[in-house]
Amino acid sequence: MAQTAVVPRLVVGITIDQLRSDYLNAFMPLYGEGGFKLLLEKGQVYSNVQYQHVPIDRASAVASIVTGTIPYTHGIIAEEWMSRTELHTNYCVDDRNYKGVETNDCSSPKNLLVSTIGDELKAATKGKSLVFSVAPFREAAILAAGHAADWAMWIDNQSGRWAGTTYYGQAPSWVRYLDSGTLANKVPSMTWKPSNEYIGEYNYYLTSSQKSFSHKFTGDSKFRVFKTSGLVNEEVTKAVRYCLENGNAGIDEITDYISVCYYAGNFDGASTTATAELQDTYKRLDDELSALLAKIDQLVGLDKTLIYLTSTGYDKPEASDDIAEYRIPTGDFNINRCATLLNMYLCAMFGNGQYVESYFGNQFYINHKLLEQKQLKLAEILEHCEDFLFQFSGVKDVFTAHRITQGAWTPGISNIRNGFNPKCSGDIIVQVSPGWNLVNEDRGTKKMQRDSFFEFPLIFFGYTIKAEKVATPVTIDCIAPTIAHHIRIRAPNACSTPPLF
Repeated sequence: MAQTAVVPRLVVGITIDQLRSDYLNAFMPLYGEGGFKLLLEKGQVYSNVQYQHVPIDRASAVASIVTGTIPYTHGIIAEEWMSRTELHTNYCVDDRNYKGVETNDCSSPKNLLVSTIGDELKAATKGKSLVFSVAPFREAAILAAGHAADWAMWIDNQSGRWAGTTYYGQAPSWVRYLDSGTLANKVPSMTWKPSNEYIGEYNYYLTSSQKSFSHKFTGDSKFRVFKTSGLVNEEVTKAVRYCLENGNAGIDEITDYISVCYYAGNFDGASTTATAELQDTYKRLDDELSALLAKIDQLVGLDKTLIYLTSTGYDKPEASDDIAEYRIPTGDFNINRCATLLNMYLCAMFGNGQYVESYFGNQFYINHKLLEQKQLKLAEILEHCEDFLFQFSGVKDVFTAHRITQGAWTPGISNIRNGFNPKCSGDIIVQVSPGWNLVNEDRGTKKMQRDSFFEFPLIFFGYTIKAEKVATPVTIDCIAPTIAHHIRIRAPNACSTPPLF
């Protein structure tokens, strides 16, 4: 008699925000044996991994991982974009139709236009599989959870409590037990110091003299700042442990899925790398991975669990005023002033009007209704804009919507096209030169452009995975079909990439 193929009882997807291979390897002397070292030694490790789109941020990265496709298709081009209809910024998971749970933020995954790993698992098992998502950040939790999850939870910036959305229904009882106000009460009294004496003794960096640090969390932004500290990952592991112990994931033969997001970026958006803090963050992260793997092994068994671990594949370069001291080319490209001058130029060419309807980030939104009234062709206007914007100092390249969607394919334009979505991207994208700052005076932001190579790993571990080091280049969209293949379900509905193995 034919037997049903054995599949993992549990899939755990671990996404570490801003994890870098150079730091991961550099801080190896600080690690124990049950976290990163175990994964690197016993897992299938891909060392040459890339995202297929630019720019990359946490939202677009998480969405790409779980859908197996690019922002052009899944719709999440960034954490925020400009709404053409309302002319204000739109946060990627905002949805006024669903109230927040322990938060004032109303949220849903409505802007995610395709299915995820969790969605397909739910459909394949007729809703019997359990799908949970745990992250410090709202967009990471909701996008990883997808449309059909049982629950998605994150730490609210205002209350410090574990929050959710009524989109996923009522919070499981174990969530209410976990969040009895303990985290919100703890954070104001916490102090982040090095986890052991070796943090100050060991130093990967060339010039750092920093030996120690001490940070408290106070003021209105205390919970937001806490989420960028090395302490937040312990709270994430605690929440996942509650989910495993009380949420019944992995206890039967029907595969369940838990998405976990950790943080490995700079503390409080520091413009330069805070050396001791970052080393301690990686050390603590290793401890939490070790604790998580031990808990999974205890409750489910690592041999019955398929785990993948990867990075969001970016870091957050803030503005830097010191590179000019070393005669490195730099300057400010001011999007506000540029928009004003561009509109004046178009008025001189085609008559008075508000041609530049809005701008956000490095993108301009042209007033399509005005062009219709004046019987002007958008393609012609964009061509004039492109020629005008090229004259600005600090502009490396200018991409119009027509050039992106209809232009000839080149390696450079391919990643920009993949990160573009006609419904929410601007009509013009300005590529700022490396070393220059993109300034928006309205929003009070100043961000340095860096095009440096960002190396991060992809690791598969557990279940039937054999230890292997793979140097062959792979793209991040391979994760979803590979997981789908192993749990014997369809890949997400916009994923056309074959599984890795």
